[in-house]
Amino acid sequence: MKVTVWMMVMLLASCTLLAGCTGAPKNIDPVTQFQVERYLGTWYEIVRQDHAFEEGLSNVTATYSMRDDGGVAVLNRGYSAEDKKWREAEGRAYFVNSSDVGHLKVSFFGPFYGAYVIFELDKKDYQYAMISGPSRDYFWLLSRTPTMPADVKNRLLAQAQALGFPMDKLITVIHSK
Repeated sequence: MKVTVWMMVMLLASCTLLAGCTGAPKNIDPVTQFQVERYLGTWYEIVRQDHAFEEGLSNVTATYSMRDDGGVAVLNRGYSAEDKKWREAEGRAYFVNSSDVGHLKVSFFGPFYGAYVIFELDKKDYQYAMISGPSRDYFWLLSRTPTMPADVKNRLLAQAQALGFPMDKLITVIHSK
């Protein structure tokens, strides 16, 4: 098969595009001294930017466990009131650089990865975390419980706003009993 200049350009553009999806947004630094073992388990979405893949979902959780290959298994789960059923998405995540830095790349669709940047974390007890995707168009505030104290939530959201996340696009996730 003859490789043309056009094919080389397309290959390079594809690689650049895919690599760009796993980077952190400008001035969003992943946490250091990260301990994946403490992060494993179930987290509840408290606030998020809504996207098509989560639109209309309540009771959203993300559960993380170790994979045999050293990566992290991801199970996202939420309830669709419209469909009257639970939706699940299974994925896998791998550290971008070092396992002690909260910057992973996550995939739910074959070879395509997106950034998962933990930029704020309760390092003492691992009770809350703020996550960004590859841009400020992706934001999640997670907690180990379905609710969090208002003062903690307000402080974290003020920090996210100061970092340039658009507050007008955030939704509060409903967790029913």
